[in-house]
Formats: sequence, C-alpha cells, structure tokens
Amino acid sequence: MNPINPQNRVQPQINTNPGFTPIANHGGHEVFDVHEILAGTINVLDQYMIFRTFVQSQELIDILDRQYNFILSQYNLTAECFASGLKPHQETATYMIPNIVPTMYGLKPAAPKKPNQSLSDVKDAGISSHMLGLIKSHTALLAMSANEITNGTVRRVIASQIQHFIEMAYEIFMFQNKNAYYQVPQLSPMDTQQMLQAYTPATSTPQMPVNNKSLH
Repeated sequence: MNPINPQNRVQPQINTNPGFTPIANHGGHEVFDVHEILAGTINVLDQYMIFRTFVQSQELIDILDRQYNFILSQYNLTAECFASGLKPHQETATYMIPNIVPTMYGLKPAAPKKPNQSLSDVKDAGISSHMLGLIKSHTALLAMSANEITNGTVRRVIASQIQHFIEMAYEIFMFQNKNAYYQVPQLSPMDTQQMLQAYTPATSTPQMPVNNKSLH
C-alpha cells in the first residue's frame, strides 16, 4: 500500500459545457450539507496525516494509509459530482478489509486511563481511538445528510460511502480489540439468551384500520 501523499491528489473534473447550469439542481439545504461533508472529509484526511507521525505499529500505519487513500478518492468523487451536478467520471469504490479476525470477548485487567501528560505519552491505543472517533462521526454525518440531498447523483455518491466508512470503522475496531485497546464485555449466557428471545417475527397479516377518507 502506497503511503499517503497529498501531492497525488486528483483534481475533480468539472463540466465546462456553457449550456449546463449545475446551480439549478441543488437545494439550499443540500449545498450546506455537502459543504459540511467535504469540509469534514478534509478534516479527517488532515488528522490522519498528523496521526501518522505518532504511529508505532506497522499494522496501524497500513490501516491509516489504506483508509487515507480511499477517503481521498471519495472526496474527489464527491467534489466532482457536487460541482457539476452530474455522474462522476468513475464509480464509487468498495473498501475491502484485507483480513477479518474474530472478536475477542471479555475484559482483561488494564491500568486506568488518564489524559496524556506530554507528546511522549501518545501511543497507538490513543491514535487508533482518535481514528475510530473520526470515522464514526463522519459516517453519521454522511447518513444524516444523504436524506436531505435533492440531486440524485450527489445523493447516491454520498449514500454509497456510508457502508464503506462502516467497514473502515470496523477495521480500526479489530486492530484495537486484538491489542486489548477496545475490550468487549458480555452479558451472562442466561441474560444474553433472554435478550435474544425478546422479539419474534410477525407470522400473520396485520389488520390495518380503514382510512378515514374511504368513509366519505
């Protein structure tokens, strides 16, 4: 995986057809939302670049570089279709986690956490937590904003990214869980079983009430 390199950013391709008016197919709310998405994406990219100077694990560097390059590609597609109002020059990509590992359940003894006292205290546990927080927040922003976007192309480009940001968040979680940075407690087997059986599928057709308009 190539390391992050801001020099390689692909410039969005803008439709320069003089007869095209992209302003006509964007709502005001949508414009603000997409601006927030693009600004937020830049923030994630810039933070990843800063984080890279502190990372010690080669595995976490690989995750960071792979995610940076993917996020940058999605930023370019979003910027392109937002400016033009048209389908971008290439399809949205699929983010693939190279290796899925089983979740480790249960709690291991660990020292209490506290704020870092200096930059020398910054470790992979904290960096990966910052990465996870950024990705989770941006996923929520994408999901919330997609509902407000009236331009069909932009909406689909934004919506398609949600599942891939979820995958990136899970990839970071796996790294944290494997290294006991993110531990997963469980309920007792009895409590878990009771919770799992708390709901059951509907097996008959519901009897919907008559609409009031049909009575007139």
